[in-house]
This record gives sequence, C-alpha cells and structure tokens, in this order.
Amino acid sequence: MGDNVRHYYPVSWEQLHRDAKALAWRLAERGPYARIVAITRGGLVPAHIIARELDIRVIDTVCISSYDDETLRESAVLKSVAGDGEGWLIVDDLVDTGKTGRIVREMLPKAHFATVYAKPAGRPMVDTFITEVSQDTWILFPWDTEPQYAKPIAAAARVGDRRD
Repeated sequence: MGDNVRHYYPVSWEQLHRDAKALAWRLAERGPYARIVAITRGGLVPAHIIARELDIRVIDTVCISSYDDETLRESAVLKSVAGDGEGWLIVDDLVDTGKTGRIVREMLPKAHFATVYAKPAGRPMVDTFITEVSQDTWILFPWDTEPQYAKPIAAAARVGDRRD
C-alpha cells in the first residue's frame, strides 16, 4: 500500500455519542476524576459527553494545534493548564501519531489520558480508548463533514457510457 493511499472512516454524531458513552463506561471503573481536561478542538464533544455521564462539573482545556485540514504539521501549544494532573482525566477524540499526546503527558504526567479513537503509532500515549483504526485511516468526524447528494449507482456507472 502506497504512502498516499488513505482509507476514510466516517463517524456520525450518533456513533460518536455511542463511542464516547462506551468510553465513559470504561472510565467509570477507574475513577473518580476531579476534573476533565479536553484537548481542543476535537476533545470538546467527547469531553462533554463523558462529563455528563461521570457527573464531572469542572472542565478545562488544553489547546494544541497540529493539523491544517488533513495535513499534520508541527504542534503548537496555544493554551496550557497548571498542575500535574493528579486525579484528572484528559479527553481527546483521537490519538494519531502521538505527538499531541506526548505534549499533554509532559504537561500533566499524573492524569489519566483517554481517547475515543486510537491509531497504532499513538496508542502507547493513551491509557484508555474505545476503537482502533489503521494508521492510514482518516476519521471523518461529524463536525468536519456535511451531507450531500450521492448519485445512484446506476447513474454513476453511466457517466462514461454516454447513453445518459
């Protein structure tokens, strides 16, 4: 498989909610947690769901920018939090290469780090996750997509046929 081959894994709002709730079930056995630190922006939605399910009222954010659309670039810390993370839960949507995870682990070494989705390169950074996808898979989160018309299979097959 070439480097530019990419698989897409579309995730609906309903699936993300189910997966984040499944993560909350796993985390409930390991808690309690004093607060959640969501990694923005992707960790905000799962953090909300988990905070509701685990009745955690204090949510903070760590802001790390590492993507431009689908291109991974050098990470930049835009906002940090003080403390070592003792009794805290870090939440993100995905661990990919593990670069963001390493940064957050250095910031909050005693926190429990949980993601909804994990890729093999980043898995060692995470304590708990729900679903693993291959490294060459691009997860299409519901906030990054929008519904649009799809041609019926028969119509798509006729495109090069000129009988349409």
